[in-house]
Amino acid sequence: MKTFIKGDKKLLNAWAFYDWANSVYALVISSSIFPLYYGVLFRELKIDSFELFGTMIKSESIISYVTALGFLIVAVISPFLSGIADYLGTKKFFLKLFCFIGAISCMLLYFFSLEYMYLSLLIYMFGLIGFWGSLVFYNSYLPDIAFEDQQDKISAKGYGLGYIGSVILLLINLAMIMNAEALGFENEMSAMRFSFILVGLWWIGFGIRAFRRLPDLKNEKKLTSSVFFKGFRELKKVNEQLKNYVPLKRYLVAFFVYSMAVQTVMIIAAYFGEKEIQWASDSERSSGLIISILLIQLVAVLGAYLTAQLSNKIGNIYALCVLNAIWVCICIYAYTISSPKEFYIAAAFVGLVMGGIQSLSRSTYSKMLPVTTDTTSFFSFYDVTEKIGIVFGMLIYGLVSDLTGKMQNAILFLVVFFVVGFILLLRVPQQKKTKAVSE
Repeated sequence: MKTFIKGDKKLLNAWAFYDWANSVYALVISSSIFPLYYGVLFRELKIDSFELFGTMIKSESIISYVTALGFLIVAVISPFLSGIADYLGTKKFFLKLFCFIGAISCMLLYFFSLEYMYLSLLIYMFGLIGFWGSLVFYNSYLPDIAFEDQQDKISAKGYGLGYIGSVILLLINLAMIMNAEALGFENEMSAMRFSFILVGLWWIGFGIRAFRRLPDLKNEKKLTSSVFFKGFRELKKVNEQLKNYVPLKRYLVAFFVYSMAVQTVMIIAAYFGEKEIQWASDSERSSGLIISILLIQLVAVLGAYLTAQLSNKIGNIYALCVLNAIWVCICIYAYTISSPKEFYIAAAFVGLVMGGIQSLSRSTYSKMLPVTTDTTSFFSFYDVTEKIGIVFGMLIYGLVSDLTGKMQNAILFLVVFFVVGFILLLRVPQQKKTKAVSE
């Protein structure tokens, strides 16, 4: 195993730079350009449903189901692979593996078509698995390479680099799409397809910088069946320990419920805007959706800051209650909108509470952890909880949208989860994290 200096600035910067590399997937593929491209494929044929496995399914429901399946796969394999990576020291191998799976899948989206729908959806799902799978090992590197007093700062730097890098590429793609013919593309669709290739090249190209400096922690240990299930045993142990920590247990239940709705809204926002908003032209639809996604990103930074101020004044739990109440209002408002102006307003408010509720949820969980426990296992449990919540959220969204024939109905249905989340948060006792409370 090659030696490395823990806390070395160049090493930490290389780790943070992987955020610059992979965040383009989240912004370009998950949130903006691909939803546009996907919607155009259906509009060109003047259809809104597609037959899969003998059943006609709404276009947005198809994506919901495939996304749910992708997150389910990540949630299942992550504990397996994390246990193996920790024991054998193969974090770098798995990080590179998922990076290449995700990046190559993004480039293959160039060929996404309704004609080869099954293969196309499989490629889309592998892109999702590559992104979220790589994050498991990327995040797990942090305690290995950084001292505790360095972790918050370098983690924030990674987030900042990811935001800047993804916005830069999105702006490049926007300029490319808006000037498609002048740049030699056949039309906007061709420019969109080329943007998928750029995402993959960006991800791999800039990811190599991190791979060159991140240490290979591989050791001489041998893989056994007990190691294979190590990750699941850790999750089971955390689940048993939660019985002694009522505040933390109740908080996790509340988080599972409202996070299910939050993540669903964030994932389907662009698909909603592409299909349900009455844009004046295809060109306005393209630029309008990308601008709205950028608006969400910008306002999210302000939202995270304002949420931190609010939590300082009224406490984390009550601040989360306020955010859930705002989400209820957003969903009800989204049910009524149809114009671009109304969509921009909704996007601004989504951004305002999106950044805040994500950052505050994680920090609240961290503050409630028992001081004598293995925080890595607890955060692994948190991560799996969040992903399983996304699975349920996307399945429910897809079913409601498919059965009622309208995306707004699915959005309105999510109000139930925010209301229940609000009520469950009020049941979380204000308890010092050093004490165990039995039910």
